[in-house]
Amino acid sequence: MAENRQLRNSLLLALTAAIWGVAFVAQSEGSQYMGSCTFTGLRFLIAAAALLPVIWMTDRHPDRHAGLDPASRASRGLWKAGIICGVLLCIASLVQQEGIAQGTGAGKAGFITATYIVLVPILNWVVFHRRTGWVLWLGVAIGLVGLWFLCIDSAFTIQRSDLLVLLCAVAFSFQILAVDRFSPRYDAVKLAAIQFLTCGVLASVLMVFRDIAPVGLKAWAAPFASWDAWIPLLYAAILSSAVGYTLQIVGQKGLNPTLASLIMSTESLFAVLAGWLILHQRLTPRELLGAALIAVAVVLAQLAPGKQ
Repeated sequence: MAENRQLRNSLLLALTAAIWGVAFVAQSEGSQYMGSCTFTGLRFLIAAAALLPVIWMTDRHPDRHAGLDPASRASRGLWKAGIICGVLLCIASLVQQEGIAQGTGAGKAGFITATYIVLVPILNWVVFHRRTGWVLWLGVAIGLVGLWFLCIDSAFTIQRSDLLVLLCAVAFSFQILAVDRFSPRYDAVKLAAIQFLTCGVLASVLMVFRDIAPVGLKAWAAPFASWDAWIPLLYAAILSSAVGYTLQIVGQKGLNPTLASLIMSTESLFAVLAGWLILHQRLTPRELLGAALIAVAVVLAQLAPGKQ
């Protein structure tokens, strides 16, 4: 029974990685119809609304809160934690969306974003002084070489769009540390909903000034008359954010954290496949070498100290 549950959870996480990988294609397509602030704001507002039925259903099961300290579930603390995570998520998502909009392909963006898996343990070591094994530093070195091949061309220049996606990986690292700090104390789905709401509201405020004001409300709203604009937006909002996050919560239960992280890191591979199949985007041999090295670095980053 336990083995069947582990297999089921592993498959759920693989499905999650596939959903997240295809989301890079949705973001690329969405950037053709709307600005980065519009896409990010609407995406996370819809995602927050989509989690409301999940919250209603889980609240009907008191055992869901059995492991939480009642005092830590006070609404004030939950909202504070959600807002902090939401601000960080907004920064990361906006920078990522802008990088994709400026030309970084779906597959390439997936691999650059995946470097957060290498950055998180480093930040854990710097901020919280948690032990870091030599394998991680080997992964960091390999990852840096991979980024060189993936982002820097033969003329030793880096595209602005690639730099933005790399900055997004740094921002996601801080966001993950914040979630890691708060998630054991609060209900995970409620924390996610508040995080999504905060991100959506902040991006929507920026949307008014950056996307609507320069062109006017009528011109801004024109693309939404077509399903071509709605399909990538709804995919990113409902499948990638709301459904993907819920599947992650279910899939990680009872599964080895290292195995779970490795499975979810295949998101970048799915991003390359989706970019190739749907958008006909291809990585150059140099970029493929860089992507392969980053994949190795990601695997090494998941190996716990003492388990080299």
